[in-house]
Amino acid sequence: MSESTTRTSTRERDEQITESTEQEAVETCPECSGSVVTDTEHGETVCEDCGLVVEEDEIDHGPEWRAFNSAEKDRKSRVGAPTTNMMHDKGLSTNIGWQNKDAYGRSLSSEQRQKMQRLRTWNERFRTRDSKERNLKQALGEIDRMASALGLPQNVRETSSVIYRRALGDDLLPGRSIEGVATSALYAAARMAGNPRSLDEMARVSRVEKMELTRTYRYIVRELSLEVQPADPEHYLPRFISDLGLSEETQRQARDLVEGARQSGMLSGKSPVGIAAAAVYAAALLTNEKVTQSQVSDVADISEVTIRNRYKELLEAEDLPA
Repeated sequence: MSESTTRTSTRERDEQITESTEQEAVETCPECSGSVVTDTEHGETVCEDCGLVVEEDEIDHGPEWRAFNSAEKDRKSRVGAPTTNMMHDKGLSTNIGWQNKDAYGRSLSSEQRQKMQRLRTWNERFRTRDSKERNLKQALGEIDRMASALGLPQNVRETSSVIYRRALGDDLLPGRSIEGVATSALYAAARMAGNPRSLDEMARVSRVEKMELTRTYRYIVRELSLEVQPADPEHYLPRFISDLGLSEETQRQARDLVEGARQSGMLSGKSPVGIAAAAVYAAALLTNEKVTQSQVSDVADISEVTIRNRYKELLEAEDLPA
């Protein structure tokens, strides 16, 4: 063995001994020989017994971004699309795009298009292996369609998807239509999220009658023990105010009218949509904004007679002249 080779092997052995010695030193406290732990949040190695900071300013091997909730963490993560309850397979499968183009944007030949169409067909068959998955796929599509028509946010869609999955898992669908249970799940989720819609609005975008929707909704809430609070008229005010193009001052006045009605016990037994519509109309008059009962009726999807009746009751509760 040459002298240079011997020197190299000796240096490598010395480096290994040094690294093992440093590792042993880090594992024990130099002051009290206690065990040490690594605090990744602050980038420090600290003794558990005496609290001595053995090392500081360590390299953070985590992501460069911060997240304050699970939804934000899923959105910022760069390891693929986050899972979602809005898809029957939670978004874990692979989709074949409908565009008949290759990676360079060039159109496919007729033979390649036929091949891709066959692949799409088999892909759809493999994604839905049994009747429950086909049922879930159809229902989630209905929920997404209705939520888009009603302008409901993503959190309402996710919650309604979870409710429908629970109903499907508890075998509550026999004897009821997929559209009816899907609409009921969306209606319950909207109320639970404080972004309610009226039964008339739900029935208008749904494929089921209002009576069936009401009956199915009560059944789902009872069987799944959902904690759905009575709709608050204040939850309807921002949407009505926005659709009518009224001011923030009118919205504050409407909230005051609803609060006065609540304190006087007028809300009991009354439709929250009617109370909210009447409060918006009364507040617009009190703030000298031009709005008619017909316009409020169109936005709130409620009759003008109901608005007039609730309007008089609101002003009486506030001791204001009608």
